[in-house]
Amino acid sequence: MPAPRIVVLGANGFVAGGLIHLLEAEGRPCRPVGSSEIDLTDPVAAAKLADILKPDDAIVVCSALTPERGRDRAAFLKNISMIDPLCAALAGAPCAHVVYISSDSVYGSRSEEIDEQSCCEADDFYGLAHIVREKMLAEACAAGSIPLALVRPSAIFGAGDTHNAYGPNRFVRSAISTGRIELFGEGEEQRDHISIHDVARIIHRCLVQRIAGVLNAVTGISLTFLDVAQAIEAALGAAIAIERVPRRVPVTHRRFDSSALQTAIPDFRATPFETAIRDMIARL
Repeated sequence: MPAPRIVVLGANGFVAGGLIHLLEAEGRPCRPVGSSEIDLTDPVAAAKLADILKPDDAIVVCSALTPERGRDRAAFLKNISMIDPLCAALAGAPCAHVVYISSDSVYGSRSEEIDEQSCCEADDFYGLAHIVREKMLAEACAAGSIPLALVRPSAIFGAGDTHNAYGPNRFVRSAISTGRIELFGEGEEQRDHISIHDVARIIHRCLVQRIAGVLNAVTGISLTFLDVAQAIEAALGAAIAIERVPRRVPVTHRRFDSSALQTAIPDFRATPFETAIRDMIARL
């Protein structure tokens, strides 16, 4: 049985917004907590969280500094400091379930196929922060016998994105505003792109089924960035200048085995990329 109330930390973020919309649409009690209410770097954050949490709550942890706000040591330390108050709060006010929204950056930039058993070996401080945060929450939840789901999404896209990362989000904005899309090299790198709505659906099912353990939120289908650009051009129904610029980093690919996701949520089917892109454009 799902928890009667869902507490969403980082409520003003992209992923949290998609989840809250879904929870509200089905009338599930939801308690959004944004940084304006509780600054997780504040020394009193743990006490404030403990005042909010109830024993039968589920907590979805979306709070994090995202890559565009820094991948350096300072951002790493702040990301770690943000999760510590939650661990302290759980020690004094245990809940029924925790779902932590991590990142596929924990796997580094390897090109081989990835699954939930793949070794975590981050390339930068952002990925390392998620590895450390996962470990901190795992220890805190184990101490309180709280089921913990670690959800690791691949590249997320959709209307409302604030990160403007290289890929669908940036391409759509550029195509609409300038009629151009810039690809590094030939755009041959492969990535698993998943819509925000599908990520929200996966998190929702984790809550409903009280799933514990690691789960990659992926489609299992990897597209090249050229594929993505051409799909956006088709969705817009207008000619877009797809231009090549010099590559800045070596080519790497990202492929996921989605069998664990299908085992955990057998009826989940990812939205086809072309459908999700058309939906994104319609919502802009």
